Amino acid sequence: MQPTSSSSRILQPVRPWYILITLLAALLLNFLPTSAWPWMPDWAALLLIFWSIREQRYVGMGSGFIFGLAMDVADSSLMGQHALAYVLAIYAASALSRRILWFPLGQQALHILPLLLLVQLVQFSVRAMPGAILPGLSFFAGPFVGALLWLPLTFILLLPQYQPVDRDANRPI
Repeated sequence: MQPTSSSSRILQPVRPWYILITLLAALLLNFLPTSAWPWMPDWAALLLIFWSIREQRYVGMGSGFIFGLAMDVADSSLMGQHALAYVLAIYAASALSRRILWFPLGQQALHILPLLLLVQLVQFSVRAMPGAILPGLSFFAGPFVGALLWLPLTFILLLPQYQPVDRDANRPI
């Protein structure tokens, strides 16, 4: 019996080192000097949300806090700004993970958009409290790009987990 679609394929368990490498790559992408491009998504937030939905036992609020502090130091922003935003987004993503995974990828992106907007809104609010110069509305363009990237990102990140199609599964009985 042949599988009806590629979504019916069984995934192998994810390796913790693979999650760590992808999160570090996202952190390095955030370190790039892209402040002139307001539409650039927050890669660390996007991957933290992805892995907290897919693998809650490996990526949780502690991971979000650590990566948030790393972003605060690298960004020279208020200490705890990214950490608070990432922890809140991961908490919401973990709470909604079963619901999000139930939907097809296009609709998952619609669930991810508010989580990414939450990250930007928390950072915006923390910046506004001490009276810092506030960014314009283009500051909120990144979450929309991140939601659009959800489909290719999911495909790329899950590629190493796909099991090879067994030759015996295609033989008639």
